[in-house]
Amino acid sequence: MAQVLSTAPAIAEAEAYQGKVLGAVSRTFAFTIPQLPAELRKVVTNAYLLCRIADTLEDEPALSAVQKALLQERFLAVLRGEETAQGFVRQVMPLLSPATSADERELMANTSLVVRCTHSLDAPQQQALVKCVSIMCRGMSHYQDSASLEGLADLGEVDRYCYHVAGVVGEMLTELFCQHSGAMHEKRAEMLALAPSFGEGLQLTNILKDLWDDRQRGVCWLPRREFRALGVDVASLAPGGSDPAFAAALRYLVGVAHAHLRNAFRYTLMVPAEEAGIRRFCLWAIGLAVLTLRRIVARPTYGSGREVKVSRRTVKAVIASTRLAARHDGTLRLLFGGVTRGLPLRPLSGSPRALSAWAAEPSGGEGFAAGCPGLRSGNGKE
Repeated sequence: MAQVLSTAPAIAEAEAYQGKVLGAVSRTFAFTIPQLPAELRKVVTNAYLLCRIADTLEDEPALSAVQKALLQERFLAVLRGEETAQGFVRQVMPLLSPATSADERELMANTSLVVRCTHSLDAPQQQALVKCVSIMCRGMSHYQDSASLEGLADLGEVDRYCYHVAGVVGEMLTELFCQHSGAMHEKRAEMLALAPSFGEGLQLTNILKDLWDDRQRGVCWLPRREFRALGVDVASLAPGGSDPAFAAALRYLVGVAHAHLRNAFRYTLMVPAEEAGIRRFCLWAIGLAVLTLRRIVARPTYGSGREVKVSRRTVKAVIASTRLAARHDGTLRLLFGGVTRGLPLRPLSGSPRALSAWAAEPSGGEGFAAGCPGLRSGNGKE
C-alpha cells in the first residue's frame, strides 16, 4: 500500500494547487465549478482534474495504444493507493511529446498533489471518483484500438464511446449531488437514468465541434452506418465542402445531441430550486452546448472548432440569463424552448431505415420536438 500524506498542511497545499491549475487547464470549469456549494467544489474540481489526467494520456500521440492502456492502469493503481504517484509521474513525463500542452504537462507532473486531494475525501466520494475514472480509462483504452479516420461502426458504438468518456461523469456527479442533498437523494434513481444522457449530449456536441481538429490527429468518432445511409463516406471527409448529404448527416447527429440535451434539461429541473448553484453549473453547460449546435447547423461548411465556438459575449449572456432564472422552472422552460427552437431533434431510439425519410423532411426533423416529452437515454452501458 502506497503511503498517503494526510496532514492538514499537506492537504491545504494540494487544495491550493487544485484551485490554481483548474483555471489553466479549463476555462469553462474554472467558472462553472465555483457556482457549486462549497462542500462540492473541492471534490468536483478533483474529479475534473483526475479525468483530465486520464484524457491527457489518451490524447498523447507519441504513446501507443498498449502504452496508454498500461499507463492508465497504473494511474488507477495510484488512485486506489496501491502505487505511488511519484513513480507514475517518473514513468510518464519523459514519454510526453510537445503535442501535450505546457499546462497539461504541469498537471501531469503534479499528479501527487491531485491524488492527495482524492485520498482526503470522504470514502463515498472517493468511491464515486475511482469508479468513474476506472470506467473512463478502460473505455478509452478499448476505443484507442479502433480509433481511425473511418469513424465508429454505428450510432450505438458512438453512444457507447460517449458513455465511457462522458456519460459516466454524469453518473459520478449525480452520486456526489445526491450525497450532498437529501432532496436529490430521493430522486436518485430518476436522475441516474438521465445522467448518462447529460454527459453524452455534451460529448456529442464536442465531437461535432472538434470534428475537423480530431481528423488532423487521425481520429474520427462519427457513425459510419448512419452517415452511409445518408450518402456520406466518413473515411473520405474533407473540410470546407458544401455537400448537401453531409449537411443532412450533420443535422442528423445534431438532432441526437439535442435529444440528449433535452434529457439534461429535465435532469436539471429535478435539482431543487434552492440548490441554485448546482442548477447554474448544469444550465451553463447545457446552454453553451445548445448554442454550439446552433452554430454548427447554421454553418455546416465550418473547417475547425474555432469557427463554431460560442463567443465570449454570448457566454456572458448565457450566464446572466440563467443566473436570474435558475430558481424559476417556468422561466427556464421558456428560455430553453427559445434557444432550442428550430434545432433538429430526433428520438434516441429508432431504425437507420428511417434516416432517409428523416433527412427528407422540410424541417430536417424538428417535427419530432412536439412528440418527445419523455426522451430516455440509450447510453449503451453494458
